[in-house]
Amino acid sequence: MSKVQSWGRYPYVPQDAHPIAWRDSAATVWRGVADGERTTLVFGNGRSYGDSCLASSGHVIQTLPLDRLICADWQSGILRAEPGITLEQILDVAVPRGWMLPVTPGTKYATLGGAIANDVHGKNHHVRGTFGRHVRRFCLLRSDGTQFECAPDSHPEFFAATIGGLGMTGLIGWAEIQLMPIKSSMLDVTSIRFANLDEFFTLSERLDALHEYSVAWVDCQSRDAALGRGIFMVGDHASGGRLEVERRKTRTVPFTSPIPIFNRLTLRAFNELYYRRQRADEVKSTVSYDSYFYPLDSLLEWNRIYGRSGFQQYQCVMPALAARDATRAILDAIARSGTGSILAVLKRCGHLGSPGLLSFPLEGTSLALDFPQREASNRKLFERLDAIVRESGGRLYPAKDAHMSGEDFRVAYPQWEQVEALRDPALLSRFWERTTRV
Repeated sequence: MSKVQSWGRYPYVPQDAHPIAWRDSAATVWRGVADGERTTLVFGNGRSYGDSCLASSGHVIQTLPLDRLICADWQSGILRAEPGITLEQILDVAVPRGWMLPVTPGTKYATLGGAIANDVHGKNHHVRGTFGRHVRRFCLLRSDGTQFECAPDSHPEFFAATIGGLGMTGLIGWAEIQLMPIKSSMLDVTSIRFANLDEFFTLSERLDALHEYSVAWVDCQSRDAALGRGIFMVGDHASGGRLEVERRKTRTVPFTSPIPIFNRLTLRAFNELYYRRQRADEVKSTVSYDSYFYPLDSLLEWNRIYGRSGFQQYQCVMPALAARDATRAILDAIARSGTGSILAVLKRCGHLGSPGLLSFPLEGTSLALDFPQREASNRKLFERLDAIVRESGGRLYPAKDAHMSGEDFRVAYPQWEQVEALRDPALLSRFWERTTRV
């Protein structure tokens, strides 16, 4: 039995992992864990940042060995696989055949089951919505030994509660998804430097509808007239060319730093260099899908740079009408706090709804930043940011959260009670326990 933890390493609560190697042994493994610990949680590859992937009991059922491709129709792009298969493994077989994940988060190391449980989204939310919109059906296993197929027309209540349901409804035995056709594994990308937040919104309003992918890096240390400056990146799959899986060289952070590598001075210097590294205001390039979607995956164990205390990601979304003012207020509060993030990602989400009850995105603007874990300063800053998000009618992303109050969660996700009603009694995460126990 190995120990696993969340990607943010905060809260630091290592979990005992009980692996499932075969689908027909799932009930036996589950029963063995549940009998001794009462509750458990399904755990994939540990790419969730906070405590939504941590079991209240400290014992998780790990599905990573369940990584088999069951079947695929390469004419229609319909693929069925076990929940532990990673997005990388899917891409390895799909891309050379002219198919792409229709929605992908910023890491290819997430599992299929995790992508469904967190209803992940990506740079093309304004075009294709969340991952859950492309899930056709899946098999759900429950702790009482029952299993059944879920789809929009078969057990629809469990279908909706499982997509984005944070693993509360059962163990996914297999899932079937619809892939997206592509003609090349390359993307045509345009990068535009913008001087402040207003320019970001102007670019986004003009260009989002013209491109498949849209996202921006923001200098969260900038202030005053330069508040919210950054680099805006739009992209589209190339209309022709090769279809191949790129094998990028990877490097590994060899050890966990005693303290965070980035402090106030180094963070300001990094952001200045990153903003200035693009010499022209606009640059066009053609890049591989791997380097465009997964830049951080080339640095393995990058979470170690935040030190032994780990880090928290703060990811929020604000409704369209309030987004500009709320985003400005958030960036101003961060800049004034003297802390910040090298990985500040800003993007606009579209209007397409999700079939999942607890899906995070809504039509508006999403902002995500990583903060080294410093208890006192983070608490003070997050309280201010939470108030801004709350007043805007926005919400935080449970898959990235380690601090959201129960009241904020229940107000922002009122359908949590429907998920609770369908929750498998043998499943309970630390996140669910702290946010739903009134």
